[in-house]
Amino acid sequence: MLVTIRLFARLRELAGASELRRDLPPPATARSAWEAIAREFPPLADHAASISCAVNQEYAKLSTPLAEGDEVAFLPPVSGGAARERPGGGAGIRSQEGRSSGGFPVLFRVPDSLKHNS
Repeated sequence: MLVTIRLFARLRELAGASELRRDLPPPATARSAWEAIAREFPPLADHAASISCAVNQEYAKLSTPLAEGDEVAFLPPVSGGAARERPGGGAGIRSQEGRSSGGFPVLFRVPDSLKHNS
């Protein structure tokens, strides 16, 4: 079955492409799509434990079945940043700013009660 595989950020860099079309043997899942491209591009395998996936633009588990013509996307985790006080953050709330692995700015609001190092 023919599926479209989309890769983002570091995964795209490792594969050298943002979109791949692959013919997968049925029954295919998002996991089997990942395994197929990890065999083709071995450096991707290092990210297997931390990726997220989406099937047809909906977040999905790796066990999600695929059908002919489906699109499966693989995304690395978002990381980085530094904590700092922000005006209007509210009592006991600090913001975490940084950049995703794709270079996009991100902002997370983390209550102090959930922080390990205040």
